[in-house]
Amino acid sequence: MAQTPSNMLPLGTKAPSFYLKDTISNSFLDYNDCKGKKGTLVFFICNHCPFVHHVMDEIIRIANDYRVQGIGFVAISSNDVEKYPMDSPALMYDFAFKNHFEFPYLYDESQDVAKAYDAACTPDFYLFDNQDKLVYRGQLDDSRPANGIPLSGSDLRSAIDGVVSNRTINPEQKPSIGCNIKWK
Repeated sequence: MAQTPSNMLPLGTKAPSFYLKDTISNSFLDYNDCKGKKGTLVFFICNHCPFVHHVMDEIIRIANDYRVQGIGFVAISSNDVEKYPMDSPALMYDFAFKNHFEFPYLYDESQDVAKAYDAACTPDFYLFDNQDKLVYRGQLDDSRPANGIPLSGSDLRSAIDGVVSNRTINPEQKPSIGCNIKWK
């Protein structure tokens, strides 16, 4: 299992815009449709990655905990579905349904959005404040498949707490680690 780290887009970067098809609602959404009143978490995932499977329950808990506090959530899959058909939009819908997504799961067929975010792996997390400025990019926590560290979501939760409470977020952030995005 390859371990690819995040590229760590510079803090303060304005959220790159997008207009992508939501595999759940079958409608097209842009960043403004997905953003929250206090901030927005954009994260890159896919259906088959063992790193994503490892953290999915915690991602769902985080989304459920913070949506009501004004944080918007949007998942994006940018993998090449020609070479990785298990990441197709139809199977994205199934994955979202199975995991009880209460947020959009967008398909980035051109991979332009992943490139705009400088996404490198799945999962890859980008937290923006209410001004759409990047305040956190990095790992969920120190847990990885088979490393024995329990999931807590501590790194991402701490950053989201900072956005919700309008506090400064520590700029020392650890990159996420996961499977590489499957580029065309």
